[in-house]
Amino acid sequence: MPDVLIKGMRRFEALADSELKDGRIYLRRTDEERKPILQRLNRIEGQVRGLRAMIEEDRYCQDEVQQINAVTAALREVALIIISQHVSEGIELASQGADNSEAIHDVMSVLRSAMRFKE
Repeated sequence: MPDVLIKGMRRFEALADSELKDGRIYLRRTDEERKPILQRLNRIEGQVRGLRAMIEEDRYCQDEVQQINAVTAALREVALIIISQHVSEGIELASQGADNSEAIHDVMSVLRSAMRFKE
């Protein structure tokens, strides 16, 4: 299966131990697969703490909004990594003969949720 590249991130291969259960794909990530997500979430936590401090200090509104935009963009990147892993795994499961329609339906459901993101 081809790797999937997300905006400067390392390549993700299909996850080794995922399963299709009750029409849903459950990802079982290794520590290596989980690491970039957790690193980004840690960075986001710091950005949110910074935003809180800015609000407590009554900083200039445009600075606060800029920080909010940075947090939002960072969360979008986390979502893209998760979606990429899910789609890759769904394709892999469908190609292995797992219930193709269930795997494809679940991938489409996740993509529909992702399309709700606003710019």
